[in-house]
Amino acid sequence: MFCSSFLRRMNLLALILSSLCFVKVLAYDNSYYDNVAVYWGQNSYGAANSNPAYFQQPISYYCQDDAIDAIPVAFVDTFFGTGGMPVLNLANTCNPTDNTTFPGTDLANCSALASDIEYCQAQGKIVTISLGGAGGSIGFTDDTEAQTFAQTIWDLFLGGSSTTRPFGDAVLDGVDLDIEGGGSTGYIAFVKEIRSLSEGASKQYYVTGAPQCPFPDAYLGSVIDEVGFDAIYVQFYNNVCGLQNYDVVSDWDFGVWDIWAQQTSPNPDVKIYIGAPASSTAAGTGYLPIANLSSIAVQMRQSFPSFGGVMLWDASQAYANDRYDLAIKDALAATGATGFTYPACTAPAYVAGQDYTGDEQVSYNGYIWEADYWTDSAPSAASSSDWSAISACSGGASAPTTTTATTSTSTSSAASTTETVSSTGTCSGIAAWASATVYTAGDQVTYNGDLWTANYWTENDTPGDASGSWADDGACTSSDIARFKSRYFKWL
Repeated sequence: MFCSSFLRRMNLLALILSSLCFVKVLAYDNSYYDNVAVYWGQNSYGAANSNPAYFQQPISYYCQDDAIDAIPVAFVDTFFGTGGMPVLNLANTCNPTDNTTFPGTDLANCSALASDIEYCQAQGKIVTISLGGAGGSIGFTDDTEAQTFAQTIWDLFLGGSSTTRPFGDAVLDGVDLDIEGGGSTGYIAFVKEIRSLSEGASKQYYVTGAPQCPFPDAYLGSVIDEVGFDAIYVQFYNNVCGLQNYDVVSDWDFGVWDIWAQQTSPNPDVKIYIGAPASSTAAGTGYLPIANLSSIAVQMRQSFPSFGGVMLWDASQAYANDRYDLAIKDALAATGATGFTYPACTAPAYVAGQDYTGDEQVSYNGYIWEADYWTDSAPSAASSSDWSAISACSGGASAPTTTTATTSTSTSSAASTTETVSSTGTCSGIAAWASATVYTAGDQVTYNGDLWTANYWTENDTPGDASGSWADDGACTSSDIARFKSRYFKWL
């Protein structure tokens, strides 16, 4: 009887273990709208507070639930230290003063963290290495030095090989650039080299950046214009454009970052994050109670297609602040990880030469804009603009179409009708839409008798389809146009 009971228990245990093997861990997906990236490594809470209960824990401590999706490890704060090697400083967890360094260098041996990092990756998170930080000894003299440094980072932290790997056999998932000094020289070459080294790799590597919110960023502005980044963690704190001024339309500039993502970024799928302090002691300005941050994040998620989620500084602060990270994740997850519906262009269409006063709104080139103050200029994302983009939009705000006559005909191949309309859009000199042509925001085409304006970068997206790439400006005025519609094609 004992043996029988024992065997039954063993079979039950085997069944439980077997079922656990089939639990699916959700892998990181950069296309999602509800990702939360949280920096780890600097023990920010411990630097500002004395309660050791919330001092920074090993990285695996922050990977035990679904709150965090991406963890930039901060920082490699010196690019060329003793022996020409970089310096990695992870505050109370691993640093060159308290921990063993590789011979002839100040590079700390943090290989004890390898299993922690691999645990986080096994939970579906990405772990990247962040370069820079405030006060770091960083920068390049030229592109050649930057390319050499890229090879070093690849060998030490990513898919390369070296006898001086700080995290042992753990292979990180990419590079984050938090460049707050030292100029912009060489960073384009650095990113290009990282991309080149990762081509054909067995795993995906990500490149992210963390610029300040004033646009363009002083150090990364020219870099992100030239090479593709996967995500931009904009620091909306410690600046006038920070979260504390969200209600001041002329200060809050998430819309400018979205326009950059849609119209300028070499990667049209780049994601823009709201970077926020995770508690009141995490930054000088920009911290908001979680209800306020959640409301703003949800509004941006529903307003701009490039929105990717929220970045927090940092893990220790978030955990001490009543799990601020989990709260913002829950708020984002409630809006859905996938899918974006363009809001309607409900504001009146912009009229060239008309005077507008502060707070007036218009629809123009695929966005709703609000005047910062009196202006007679056209809305634009330029730093000198008198307008702020408050939402992307599609359709609406176009001149009405008036039907003047309808004549029905039929054919042997399909039941069809033609419709003659008097039009209101001006199409003189506007080329017809071509599927193989690349269009950017503001470009205009004619299609099926209407004038259309591109909302953002687009190729092979038919005007009027579900992509939302085009805004219908109404039917053309050059002449009455006979439209053909068939049950086999969508009538636009």
